[in-house]
Amino acid sequence: MKKDSQINLLSHSQAKVRLLSEYLKRYLNIISNDNHTKEIQVYDLFCGEGIYENGGEGSPLLILRQIKDMHFTNPANRRLIPPVNCHFNDLDSRKIEKVKAAVAAKSLHYPDFGSIGYSSTDYQCLLDQLVKSFANLRSQKQKAFVFIDPYQYRHISGSQIAALMASGCVEVLLWLPTQFMYRFAKNGTPEALYDFISELIPDFSDQGFDDVWSFIKKIKEGFHALLGESFFVDTFTIQKDPSTVFCLFFFTSHILGFQKMLEAKWDIDTEQGKGWHYQENQLSFLSHYKTNPLEADLVEFLRTKPRSNVEVYRFTINRGFLPKHTNEVLRNWQNTQRISIASPTGTKPRKSAFYIAYEYYRQNQVKTIFSLS
Repeated sequence: MKKDSQINLLSHSQAKVRLLSEYLKRYLNIISNDNHTKEIQVYDLFCGEGIYENGGEGSPLLILRQIKDMHFTNPANRRLIPPVNCHFNDLDSRKIEKVKAAVAAKSLHYPDFGSIGYSSTDYQCLLDQLVKSFANLRSQKQKAFVFIDPYQYRHISGSQIAALMASGCVEVLLWLPTQFMYRFAKNGTPEALYDFISELIPDFSDQGFDDVWSFIKKIKEGFHALLGESFFVDTFTIQKDPSTVFCLFFFTSHILGFQKMLEAKWDIDTEQGKGWHYQENQLSFLSHYKTNPLEADLVEFLRTKPRSNVEVYRFTINRGFLPKHTNEVLRNWQNTQRISIASPTGTKPRKSAFYIAYEYYRQNQVKTIFSLS
């Protein structure tokens, strides 16, 4: 008998596909307007059936819906949108046939959007093919987005993610059953899980984990160490019930793409941008984390030396917050005279002019210098 999660789109899965959908909306619009990219490749490597018995739409349909919306929301710019080529894969060919039927029934794809492909290929074989093809993305002026929602964690390794990301033109969204992985890590680690964790956390058997949240933090740090400083890694936790926590991991080499994922997270979780959990049979987007660390982190960052708006922008994004959050802190500090703000020429900028934004970061345009008073 199939698990309920395989035939019905459950609440925690709704949060997962909502984050995918919210991010893709931003991603496709950014790439379509960068005046550089000629084609966009989107891959869903464990796509499932596409539609559930309770009518819930899975990742393939939501991906195609975002592409369709992009075309029909901006009809005047439709001819400027580069082709978005989608590829849906699942080892179970019956699921692929159901995806095809659902796409046709809902009229979600038109030839002028780009190509659409289907396969029932083993994940490892398909991964090897993608790694080879992704090596040419930059020269072909293409970008790729990969969604990986594996049925079992044994399919995944940190080195696979690193190989996919190597070209610098790929973004990856990875779903992991972190609660189950954490339990096994504490109580007799299976070989497949041991290999996954030990690659990211070489000394994990010596240090242990306090709870699932510290486990997720260590995995994130391990991914970041493996990928290096040129890449950004973020997480979005989904708490199905008090004892079940899953996590989406996002990987990109582009800071604006990272900011757009943060915006998608904060649209879903307006309090802390950390994740979603289920409470008293009500959907809630309140975070597991009850305190906001941004202000304390900014104090530590500015305590050592004065920092420019360019530095503060990158610091903000790396901490998982948005420029508007840092602006709120800086505005409060400015009102209480806790911070000194000057321009590079030594003049005093107008009030609340902080210039914490991607456009200044991209141009390395130093407009303000911040010092704690």
